[in-house]
Amino acid sequence: MDWSLLQSFAAVAQHGSLTAAAQATGATQPTLSRHISVLEQQLGTRLFERSKTGVTLTDPGFRLVEHARDMADAAHKLTMAHEGQNDGLTGTVRITASQIMATYILPDLVTALHLKHPEIAFEIVASDETNNLSRREADIAVRMYRPTQNDVVAQHVGDMLIGAYATPAYIQRNGGLAEPQDLLHHSLVGYDRSTQILDGLRERGIEATRDHFKFRSDDQVVCWQMVRAGFGVGFNQIAIGDADTTVINLIPSQNVASIPVWLTAHPEVRNTARIRKVVDGLRDGLKSVIQMQKADP
Repeated sequence: MDWSLLQSFAAVAQHGSLTAAAQATGATQPTLSRHISVLEQQLGTRLFERSKTGVTLTDPGFRLVEHARDMADAAHKLTMAHEGQNDGLTGTVRITASQIMATYILPDLVTALHLKHPEIAFEIVASDETNNLSRREADIAVRMYRPTQNDVVAQHVGDMLIGAYATPAYIQRNGGLAEPQDLLHHSLVGYDRSTQILDGLRERGIEATRDHFKFRSDDQVVCWQMVRAGFGVGFNQIAIGDADTTVINLIPSQNVASIPVWLTAHPEVRNTARIRKVVDGLRDGLKSVIQMQKADP
């Protein structure tokens, strides 16, 4: 059996559609579709049910997919073990981080790394979803939570402090905050499904609920843009919010929450020269950003 057929099968099963699998792997949709058809012909069974919204695994597909994923993991580990012996810096490093981190923090850090190591090419995946480092969907992950994967090297870089922000126009209409509890009397901008903001507020004794969010979106950048538009009070890392001249930190003497920053990489690629350089550069850069925070924990 041609291994490329199983690779395509595993990719489509993982991403749920030919379009998403093509975007993730760099293959074309016709190639993936052809591989699936050939594999189904060789096995004499249908592996996917097709629909307008994507594909779903059939029962035979479910039985095959775990074996295909195991083979894919083994192939990726073999590749990483080989790359770990490469001492050169030339090549690409793929970084995944949250949208807010990728938009406002990483550009300066990656630019500094590029100036120092121009032979390294960079890719950034701006996503709040967990990317599988062992399958090389990314080489390095910057996460705002402790990684749960067992096969990664992770280090806690520090904690990003979170402040409450609003525009001068909003403050003029609605007043400011005398204390953090006053947040409950304002139009808050927050997440739709994620409980990250609510959890952080509750740790500070602020019993906010989803209903306090008069605007909700799980896209962090959209939420921040709504704050900057004057919709209401929103939350961001102090390193980002205090640098934005369109908004004001409503409680500059203290933060309303804090979130950890974890830097992770697969142990095999961690020893690749270019990835090691990027990991070290990101660690030092993130520590500098954290140290410049002005609010008291």
